[in-house]
Amino acid sequence: MEWLKILLGFFIANVLGYGGGPASIPLMYQEIVHHYHWLDDAQFSNVLALGNALPGPIATKIAASVGYNAGGWIGMLAALFATVIPSALGLIGLIKLLQRYRDSLSVKGMTLLVQPVVAILMVMLTWQLSKSSVLDIGIWQSLGIAAAAFWALQIKRIHPALVIVAAFAYGGIVLSQL
Repeated sequence: MEWLKILLGFFIANVLGYGGGPASIPLMYQEIVHHYHWLDDAQFSNVLALGNALPGPIATKIAASVGYNAGGWIGMLAALFATVIPSALGLIGLIKLLQRYRDSLSVKGMTLLVQPVVAILMVMLTWQLSKSSVLDIGIWQSLGIAAAAFWALQIKRIHPALVIVAAFAYGGIVLSQL
């Protein structure tokens, strides 16, 4: 019956966590640590850190790890189901609704006006990451890596995954020696 608790706990956290992984993490923390006691604070911090280090959505990685620890393979599947399905169904419903009213001026206005908001969110994220990069490795290293990434992505058209791997290698080899 633990899988039912896992399903319910992750379902509540992800349905109420409007805004994706970052918004649902505090709710997941509440369910995982305080309500069901599947992990303590330190264990949750470790799962969160590991989830941030790996590629992909953070909420699904936390769900898979905690679900497996609390209920084995069935627990992992229940946690993933409760994390992914509500968002997927909501997205499908929203897309169908937008498709039905795509010629509406209101829908056109909504989709056009959300683009600047997303752009500002991306600029803010870039600014925050840039600040931490400058503090950690210095302005010249940060600018050099940014320029090299821009050159590789925009001028040479190298696949972003390869640029990321090159940055990892550079960080692991060069920056670890500083």
